[in-house]
Amino acid sequence: MTNHLTRGAALAVATALLSAPLVTASAAAPKLKWGACPDSAGAPRGVYCAKLLVPLDYSKPTGRQITLTLSTNGSLSSPHLMLVNPGGPGASGIGTEKLVSAALPQAVAEQYSVFSFDPRGVGASTPVDCGDLTKLSPHPALPYKPANAKQEQQRVALATKVAAQCGAKSKWLLPYITTENAARDMDRIRIALGKQKIDYLGYSYGTKLGATYATMFPQHAGRFILDSVVDPLVSTYQSGFEQNVALEKRTQQMFAWVAANDKTYHLGKTGRAVAAAWERLRARLAAKHVGGRVGAPELDDMLASSMYTEDSWPTLLEAVTDYLKGNPEGLLTAADQLALGVDPAQLAYNCNDKGWPRTWSRWHRDTVRSDRLAPHYAWLNTWYSAPCAFWPVGPAKAGRIGSSKVPPILLLQGRYDGPTPLVGAQRMQLVLPGSRLLVDAGGNHASYLFSDNPCTDVPAAKYWLTGKLPNNGNCPASRPAA
Repeated sequence: MTNHLTRGAALAVATALLSAPLVTASAAAPKLKWGACPDSAGAPRGVYCAKLLVPLDYSKPTGRQITLTLSTNGSLSSPHLMLVNPGGPGASGIGTEKLVSAALPQAVAEQYSVFSFDPRGVGASTPVDCGDLTKLSPHPALPYKPANAKQEQQRVALATKVAAQCGAKSKWLLPYITTENAARDMDRIRIALGKQKIDYLGYSYGTKLGATYATMFPQHAGRFILDSVVDPLVSTYQSGFEQNVALEKRTQQMFAWVAANDKTYHLGKTGRAVAAAWERLRARLAAKHVGGRVGAPELDDMLASSMYTEDSWPTLLEAVTDYLKGNPEGLLTAADQLALGVDPAQLAYNCNDKGWPRTWSRWHRDTVRSDRLAPHYAWLNTWYSAPCAFWPVGPAKAGRIGSSKVPPILLLQGRYDGPTPLVGAQRMQLVLPGSRLLVDAGGNHASYLFSDNPCTDVPAAKYWLTGKLPNNGNCPASRPAA
């Protein structure tokens, strides 16, 4: 999974500033040349790109430079500039600005030009290269939950190889792939765009990036909306275990939804019955793979992926019921879509965080404990992040998010969001004095602008236009699954 699977601590307010923004304030504004985006970026029609050089190491601002690729479908002549990050960490931003600008209310779109970028280490910017990791992850895969010590050691060996391959290809770059450096890059983008302040929309990991920027550069932070909020008070390792429990709860909600639609799916009339049917399906796929590509781990991947939005539930259940009727095409298609494997940039950002145990016995012990509460996700999530136990660099030095100097920010959160649990938004509000939190009653992840929920969309539009924050509040869920 992606951060969406990022990784409790006491609810103390973290007021310490992040490490000082090294040398960025004095940077001269470079001239951006806008043109066609790189073919590799896959940019939609009407999106233009520009290159920006930034220091690899901000403590050596005139040393080696790396490339950022920026994108927009707007104009610098608009009164406001909105920078967007879609999350990940490591998700490409190119093209995101077109989706966002098309979804903004007309009055907001008339006031804002929307920009995005591939953060350092990602895609069309100087990328992390780990070689071809798909060769290290054949399908059908090993079971996520090991049946014995041999299976566990096979997975450990795989994680070790992934880390070593990233080190062999990108060790020069890996120490500098950090959220703090990405925030410094954002300030270079602000300077290049000629703005005293930037407004910002961040989803999922993008909330961590935005809160980091606002802490490091509060004088340049304008109107910020953070949707599906990452926990600022625990390590990525710890937050993974928070996430396991939230994902498990969301899965049980999906099973209850399937039961309520038993006339369509015929998997059981109660959530418990559907859960039992799901385990029988897993056992069947474990015993006999589909097309040599889909076993129980691939079904686990599909389930995890469906936890981001209810809109994906009908597609998953249709594929499952078709398979049970003798047609495996839906499962094969879903497996192919998820077969890209580990994202090198996401690993680089996550593994540079503090808090990753370097002894496998600790990972084993914590995962066994988590498995009792979240049997669908504990081992899956652990194996996704396991290369961090053997990462060839780091951890990077980082400060905490939060300062009394940060301007007020609007936080949006689903109560049952699995990838970024509610506790993260509650803790983010604690460390960002003056911020406001709107919680909707659903569980869709990163849904602002794309869920047609007036309870969040209308106050957000008013904030973009006036800077006036709503009161804290609770909202109904966005539209239910089809």
